[in-house]
Order: sequence, then structure tokens, then C-alpha cells
Amino acid sequence: MRLLLRRNGYVLEQLLSPLVVHTGALHEELAALAPGVLTSHHAHHYRGFAHTQWKLFDTSGELKPLLYTFRVLLTGIHLMRTGELQAHLPTLLGAAHAPGYLPELIVAKREAEHGGADVEHARVAADVEHARVAADVERLHTVLDEAQAESTLPDAPVAYDALHDLVVRARLQG
Repeated sequence: MRLLLRRNGYVLEQLLSPLVVHTGALHEELAALAPGVLTSHHAHHYRGFAHTQWKLFDTSGELKPLLYTFRVLLTGIHLMRTGELQAHLPTLLGAAHAPGYLPELIVAKREAEHGGADVEHARVAADVEHARVAADVERLHTVLDEAQAESTLPDAPVAYDALHDLVVRARLQG
């Protein structure tokens, strides 16, 4: 609960992921409360995560951190604009600000993961025009800044009481 209240996008993504191994009434209730922890400050999480992944791409040239960079920026923008968490990169490709070459990079990443141990193939992103990619990443940072400034999400979580009640009930039941 503390991590959710601290604007931790990673925890939020885990809670709301469509890939659930085991669920129950408690998980469903917690997921239903998730909109009450969303704030405009979640943009900081996505901005920081993108920065970290970009640095990793810049040093490794690998596709995974490059795709993560784009995924987290697009997720943050979508969250700021809609109040909905969408962490699935292929779904986010429909956004007007998503670079047109992302589908090709996704395909290259899938092929590298399922192919042999050809590390050079996994580094294909290094061949993408670095200046173009860097400009797109910078542009998306600006779009995220603008989306945060215009966001109608609250400044602080509004679900404190409901989360507290959920914790108390869960502890008393367990």
C-alpha cells in the first residue's frame, strides 16, 4: 500500500497487469481502488524510468532498453491524458506521437528473443539513426511534460481511507 501511495508506477503496473497468476476478492478490490492512487506526479516515475532505460540503451545499443524507453514514456503520456494505465507497447502505438518505426523494432526484438544466441541481431537498434531516435525520445519527454501540466489527475492520492480500510479488513480476516 505504501508503494502505491508513493506514486510507484511499477507497483501499479503489477497490480493492474492483465497477466495474473492468482487472484481473488482482495486483489480485485485493490485493483478497483487503483484509480484513487493515480496522481499527476506519476509522470516523475515514468520520466525517471525512461531516463534510466535510455542511458542503458545508449551504452549497450540493445533493443530492450530502447523499447522500454519508448514504452514508459508512452505509458506516462497516456496516463496523464486519460487517467488510465496502459503499459502494453503495441497498444500504445496508435498514439499520434508514437514514432512510426516502433513496430519494426518490436518485431526485431521478438525475433532476437526467439532466435539463436546472435547478440549482433539483438543490437540492431544501434543501427537505427541514433540522432533520430534521440530526438524522438527528447520529443516524448516534452510531450510527457505537457501532458503532466495539463493533466486532470489529482495532486495527491484520494484513496487513503479506502486503502486503510482494506488493509484492516485483510488483517482481521487473515
